[in-house]
Amino acid sequence: MRALVKETAGPGMVVRDVPKPTCGPNDVLIRVHYAGVCGTDLHIWEWDAWASARLKPPVVIGHEFSGEVAELGREAAAAGLLAIGDLVTAEGHIICGHCLQCRIGEGHLCRRTQIIGVDRDGAFAEYIAMPAGNVMKLEGIPPELGAVMDPMGNAVHTVLEGGMVVGSRVLVVGCGPIGCFAVGVARAAGAAVVIASDFNPTRRELASRMGAHVTLDPAADDVVARVRQLTEGDGADLVCEMSGHPAGHAQAFAAARLGGRVNLLGTPSRTTEVDFARDVIFKGLTLYGVTGRRMYDTWDVMQRFLRSGQLDPRPVITHRYPLDRMTDAIEVIKEGQAGKVILEIGS
Repeated sequence: MRALVKETAGPGMVVRDVPKPTCGPNDVLIRVHYAGVCGTDLHIWEWDAWASARLKPPVVIGHEFSGEVAELGREAAAAGLLAIGDLVTAEGHIICGHCLQCRIGEGHLCRRTQIIGVDRDGAFAEYIAMPAGNVMKLEGIPPELGAVMDPMGNAVHTVLEGGMVVGSRVLVVGCGPIGCFAVGVARAAGAAVVIASDFNPTRRELASRMGAHVTLDPAADDVVARVRQLTEGDGADLVCEMSGHPAGHAQAFAAARLGGRVNLLGTPSRTTEVDFARDVIFKGLTLYGVTGRRMYDTWDVMQRFLRSGQLDPRPVITHRYPLDRMTDAIEVIKEGQAGKVILEIGS
C-alpha cells in the first residue's frame, strides 16, 4: 500500500510502498478515506526537538482519519458491533487498560498511551489496523467530518469540562482549527456570549463563521478590557486557552472572572511565568489541563452534536490535497492561511 512515511531522522516525509498492516484477532483493518493534518504532523515534518525525542523512524504518520471497515479480526467479528463496509473513525490513543488511570475511568491519561502516527504506524496510508475498542461507526456523520473528530474532540473536552457553558460568557484564546471548533462547541452547548481572540485575520474570520459573537485582534484590541466590557465588568466565566503561548496564558488569567475557570489545551514550547497569588489564588480560579479526549464520553457527546446538526465544523475545513501533495499541505499551514487541512486518500 502507499503511505506517507517519516523514513529517517530529519525534515520532511516521503510517499512509499509499504506492507499492508495485518489484522489481529481484536483488530479492525480500515481502508482510509480521509485524514486530517495536525500541528503535530508539522512538528514531525520539521523534525523539531519534540519530534526528534519522541519518534523512532521509520513510521507511518497521521492520527486523524476516517474510512471503511475492510476486514475484521476473529474476536472483533464475534463481538458483532462492526461489519465489513461500515464507515468509521477511531480514537487514536491506544491505552493499556491496566494502569491506575485506565482503571478509574481516566484512560485519556494512561501512562502507557501509544499514539498512532507517533508511537506506532498511523493513518496517512491506504490502510490502518486499529484495536476494535477504539473504532466507532459514523452512522450518518459524513466521512470527511469523521476525519476531524479527533481534534474536534479536543475542543469538546476543553469547552465542556467543568460544566460552565450554558448561559455563560466564554473566551477562546487562539483560533487555530481546534480553537475554531471550540467556538462552535460553545455555541452548540448554549453559551450566551462567545468571544474569540487571535492575531491572524483568517482565523478570526473562521471563528466568526463558527459562531463567535465577537472576534478580537490582540495587536489592535485591549482584549481584557473588551472582555470585561462585553461581560458587564465581570470577565469571562470560562476561558479556553488554545494558543499555548505565554501571552495567551496571561490574557486568559486576566480575562477570567473571579471564581472563573481556565481550561488549557494549547501546548507551550517554553516556560510561562505566572504570578499565582495575583492571577490564580486570589482570583479563585480553577485551572484544568486538557489531554486528548475523555474516552469515550467526549466522543459520545460529539457524535450527538454532529448528528443533530447543532455543530457544523465544515467552515473550518479549508484545504484538501491528495497524499502525494503533503508538501503543499504543510506550506499552507505554515503560511497561516488555512483552517483544517484534509488529505483525500481513498475517497
